[in-house]
Amino acid sequence: MADSSAIIAFFLREEGWTKLSKYMVTTISVDHVVKEFYNAVWKAVNIKRVNFEEVPRVLTLFKDYVKRNMELRREEEYVDKALEIALENEITIYDALYIALALYEKGQLLTLDDKQRHISNRLGIMTIP
Repeated sequence: MADSSAIIAFFLREEGWTKLSKYMVTTISVDHVVKEFYNAVWKAVNIKRVNFEEVPRVLTLFKDYVKRNMELRREEEYVDKALEIALENEITIYDALYIALALYEKGQLLTLDDKQRHISNRLGIMTIP
């Protein structure tokens, strides 16, 4: 399972992105990750971290990856459990969706978010890297 922090860091080549490559061969995520990715691209352009001219290339890479290497799961399948996790742990529903997915799938969670890592580990989910 991969959350948006890892996906975004990998495709926008944020610090440490190369360390993620071995985990990115194939991934599973909730379909909400697509919205979060596009929002991150928008933000990166607006804060001038990514040139507007680079956007088509980044989006093409991301879309190809999603098509070939990522299995997207419908967020509706996990949203009830995500709300429970969000309320109990004071995190956003967006972050809790990835934790709920990992719980249901009994898998590891690829995340760069320290708070998500802590909550996941407390719930018995192994996190990487």
